[in-house]
Amino acid sequence: MQVTGRKVAVVGMGGSFPTCADIDEFDRKLFSNQSLIREWDVAVQHGKQIRSMVSGFITEEETNLEVILAPIAEKYPETYIDRSGRISDASISTADLGSIWGMLGALDCIEMAGWTPKEVQSDQTGVVVGSGGAGNLILRIAWHHFFVEGRKSRIAGSHTVDRTMPYREAANISCLIKSKGVCEGIASACATGLGNIGYAYRLIKFGLQDRIIAGGLEGTSFETFIGFDGMQVLSKGFSPEESSRPFDINRNGFVCSFGAGIVALEDYEMAKARGAKILGVIDEYFNNSDGDGDMFYPSFAGQQRMWKGLLASGVKPDVVKMHGTSTPAGDAVELLSVVDALGEDGYHMCAPKSQFGHMLGGAGSVEFIAGLMMLQNQKVLPCLNSNTLNPELETFQLADSWNGPKKPLAAYRDLVPQQAFSKEINRVACLNYGFGGTNSAMMISRDV
Repeated sequence: MQVTGRKVAVVGMGGSFPTCADIDEFDRKLFSNQSLIREWDVAVQHGKQIRSMVSGFITEEETNLEVILAPIAEKYPETYIDRSGRISDASISTADLGSIWGMLGALDCIEMAGWTPKEVQSDQTGVVVGSGGAGNLILRIAWHHFFVEGRKSRIAGSHTVDRTMPYREAANISCLIKSKGVCEGIASACATGLGNIGYAYRLIKFGLQDRIIAGGLEGTSFETFIGFDGMQVLSKGFSPEESSRPFDINRNGFVCSFGAGIVALEDYEMAKARGAKILGVIDEYFNNSDGDGDMFYPSFAGQQRMWKGLLASGVKPDVVKMHGTSTPAGDAVELLSVVDALGEDGYHMCAPKSQFGHMLGGAGSVEFIAGLMMLQNQKVLPCLNSNTLNPELETFQLADSWNGPKKPLAAYRDLVPQQAFSKEINRVACLNYGFGGTNSAMMISRDV
């Protein structure tokens, strides 16, 4: 069912990206088919304790931050200093690394959007930003000193709570920019980034806010990395740049990465009236749950229902920005669900995780930015390392209950490019999924 409402424009974007000094370098590297994944020295030093050794990680120095270690707690980041001078020490004192990235991204968005201080500080301007996990680095060291070493609680300082609370990213951004509207953070595992943008879109569409800073992030955390490595779902055995290989027959897990993607959304008519540069228009957002009771395994039926909701208007995309994690089951179900919804031609698929890995809570929003860049550049991003698609049917395709495409993945080779290429792109569909069976899909288009 289609519900009418206001049109929503994207008028700013920013963030933190592996090996990139700014969003312009991120753009250049993506469209020149580069990988941003590296061997992680932190993982390597733990040897056989850990399986995976690669990540799209970001160091403090690479985001122009200086770490101030606590003198009474070894390796505990008591606070940071923003060497660029954009964030005050007081604002940083309540933030973990990811929240600082969110604040920097928000400032970039506001500058690009051209919002005035009066507009930013209005009760019609909100913040909707979240992450996939807790402030694990802060918590691990704080609790270690209390529970293992028997030291006093004050050893961890007075900011353990605000630096690790679930909506710390939105709170820090709102306090920094002094917005007076909605301030929330939604967590939906690996669909968090797109889910926050989708929720913000709905707030503007239905007239509850005029402007919103939205997105998702995941601050570099070896503690998070360990958790996924323990599940044995991370890629191993390949060189760093070959480790993320969505849809390839030899894929064996995702690359755990980190980053932030923040965007500025605004009521379209307001943006147009003030002469803003519109980076893209959000046409539709749809999300649902698989409903099959399985925490991890992807649901073809759930994705079919997701596509039905996204395509209710009848408009199809020129490019599908896939979730494409490089997990054996997830990739196959996703590719076949796209073919089931869109047919066998007339569009292409791309998988940005092949270039920078899986940014968890930041994945959906950083990849949303990649979708905007495809509209701006009129180029399809690649699916690196998708060298060989399975020429045989997947095991689940052999089941009597299977009601999807009857061809193997290799039959759709032409839909999955391995290099970026130019193409007229008017619409991009962005897909992201998460543990617990959550599915998110958004359609964006050029402003014409």
